Amino acid sequence: MAVQSDIMLGANLFSIGWLMVIIGFIIIFIAVVLMFIGSIRGKEEIQGGGAVLIGPIPIVFGTSKEIVKVMLIVAIAIIIVALIFTLLTVW
Repeated sequence: MAVQSDIMLGANLFSIGWLMVIIGFIIIFIAVVLMFIGSIRGKEEIQGGGAVLIGPIPIVFGTSKEIVKVMLIVAIAIIIVALIFTLLTVW
């Protein structure tokens, strides 16, 4: 029974991983559409930023200090979620 539960756990984590990837693409699509609409109106200043994770080390960039802070918080949150998922697979 232990082997079957390990297989089910692996399948569930795989499904959760793909779901997170799909949700990420949806969020990116919505952000691009909102930025496009904001630029057409011309009222809003467009700001952007990003985070690249190389292992546990985040490389954060942005157009303003506020965006860099937000990206750093997002990067730390992603590292924590990855750590939790890693610990779940070990137990």
